[in-house]
Formats: sequence, C-alpha cells, structure tokens
Amino acid sequence: MPKQILIADDSESIREILAFNLKNAGYEVLVAKDGLDAMQFLDGRSIDLLLTDYHMPNLSGLDLIVRVRQIEKYKFIPILVLTTEKQVEIIREARDSGATGWLLKPFNSEKLIQTLRKIIR
Repeated sequence: MPKQILIADDSESIREILAFNLKNAGYEVLVAKDGLDAMQFLDGRSIDLLLTDYHMPNLSGLDLIVRVRQIEKYKFIPILVLTTEKQVEIIREARDSGATGWLLKPFNSEKLIQTLRKIIR
C-alpha cells in the first residue's frame, strides 16, 4: 500500500506542484489549503507524513504542528515544514513544537523526494 502524505499550504501552485511530484513518486496525497483544512484529514486515517507551510491563514503551520502532536494517532508522524523562513528562532520554535525537519522554498523536487524516502520507510 502506498504511503500517504498530507500537504497543507495556502499557495495553490505549491499544492499542485507538490501533489504532482509526490504522486509521480508513488505516494498517495491529501491536499489542504491551510492548517484548519488539514485538520479534517486527521480523522483516524493512516497518514505517514505531514508536509506543511509555516505561514498560512486560519491555522498556521506552527499551530497545526501543535494540534497534530496532541492527537494520539498522529503524535509521532514525521512533520516537515516547507517555507521561505530562515530565521533560527522560528526554526527552533517549530522543532520545539514537534516538527521533524525544515525544507526551504523554492525546493528542488528531486531532493524533496529523496528526503521523504529517508524519513518514510
């Protein structure tokens, strides 16, 4: 069974690029337009990784991470933050909240897939 990845990003073009690349790499993809929208997918289904933007309306990536870590079933899933943010304190705050890693935009699709393959087994 293919691994399932939940994408949360407020940019439609980023969501489309991510979904296209992840599907081509053999992953099943769930797509959310922001953190609040992503919460609907955290309903007990199997999710192998969350890939979230940091800055989003309605529920930020940081707030989404905090909420995901409070749900028993998803407490230990890998969470990668995909963003333009480079500030050390913001990265530290995300990691302290439960983020597994950090990838900067613009991203290289091939490198992203390689990273996901290392994290999801």
